[in-house]
Amino acid sequence: MNRRRFLQAGGIVLGLPLLESDGFGQDDAPVYSFFCRQANGVTQGDSNGEQDRFWPYETGIITPEILSAQGDRVLSELAPFANSMVAVKGLSFGFPSAGCGHSGGGNQCLTAAQCSTEPSGPDSLAMGESVDNYIARHFSNNGGEPIALYTGPRRGYLEEVLSYRGPMSLRAAEDNPWVAYQRMLGVEDATLSELVFTRRQSVNDLILDQIQALRSRRDLSSRDQQKLELHFDSIRDFERLATTLSEDEEQAMAAVNGLGVFNDNRIKVAKMHMDLIALAFSCDYARSATLQIGDGNDATEYTVDGQKFPSFHWVSHRIYADGSEGETIEGAEDMHHAIDRLMAQTFSHFLNRLSEYGMLDQCMSVWCNDLGNGVSHSYDNVPFIVVGSGNGFVRTGQYIDMGGVTHNKLFNTLISATGIRNEEEGLIEDFGDPSLEGGVIAELIS
Repeated sequence: MNRRRFLQAGGIVLGLPLLESDGFGQDDAPVYSFFCRQANGVTQGDSNGEQDRFWPYETGIITPEILSAQGDRVLSELAPFANSMVAVKGLSFGFPSAGCGHSGGGNQCLTAAQCSTEPSGPDSLAMGESVDNYIARHFSNNGGEPIALYTGPRRGYLEEVLSYRGPMSLRAAEDNPWVAYQRMLGVEDATLSELVFTRRQSVNDLILDQIQALRSRRDLSSRDQQKLELHFDSIRDFERLATTLSEDEEQAMAAVNGLGVFNDNRIKVAKMHMDLIALAFSCDYARSATLQIGDGNDATEYTVDGQKFPSFHWVSHRIYADGSEGETIEGAEDMHHAIDRLMAQTFSHFLNRLSEYGMLDQCMSVWCNDLGNGVSHSYDNVPFIVVGSGNGFVRTGQYIDMGGVTHNKLFNTLISATGIRNEEEGLIEDFGDPSLEGGVIAELIS
């Protein structure tokens, strides 16, 4: 058995974990790409007179010690991953919105494409494909499709804004982690009910012979044995999730198709989605994935340290309103800063899972936003935090300021890190709208 083979038993399909002992060198290991989107900008200062509370103090080398010493900055939350991080400031979206800053930011976030003029406003769409789709369609994994997940309300002002198959072709994202897991297993609800709920058998039990054959291999390193145990434990964790939901939670799932619709479950469900994506990557099930946290203008009422905040969208405006006029929210900047930290902690959850699988630098995990700042709805200085070198392609351990470069160049760089090349076997330089200046970000390449 090798890591590129899939197990099939009783209709269940799930990839084996990637093992070092299968004869593949590190250079041959596939590269994975994860894009986690936060809304409403970050507390990095703006024309409103607020101070930067997001970025490190100075550009240049960053280390765990440097970030840990800057506890007033959001990125201190990611200090343990500093050596594997590139904090990229000074990236801009190339085009204005079509009447709604949040929709237009979501349109451009992963596409670097123009926004449609018809439909427009909150219904505007991107006029190009997204980077997760571009990467996924170059590989056969998951049928050339990315994993697209979402935790947020339904029937709201804006919902999914992130993943595009092509111009004006927005991909629906799954908001229920259990349904997403079922799809990974390749089973229908009825079959899964019979196999898991009625028979109470684990996926691991159904493929016990294959598991024992793997465990008995003498050529597996101790690290590979640990990966196997973590892989099988993770599968059981997801089965427990499905069999221990409360009656109220089951009813909520059936009624609204996912616990992520509730404010208090936003981060909990986001972490479940992250666990699924990390598991999928460990199996070589898919090469790229997206997770959108919150709807298009994220009106989640987050709770931090026991304090329930007003709508995050209101907090980002600093007023009790979705528009430009309203009563001031006292302490809104501090609330926004606390939510930024919560998002960093949530992103850290995914990075820890990758670390457990031994895949942190085999991946390029991107924490991004669809605005630079919520108060102004700026498309300038949109933050992109990349953790993982893509097997050494990306030069990590640095904080750089690109001074206004359009973010298509970042995507060209990340696409090239996956091993995708143009017809002349050169790096990809033309992702995004053709009117944008092409090229890669040389400072990111080792």
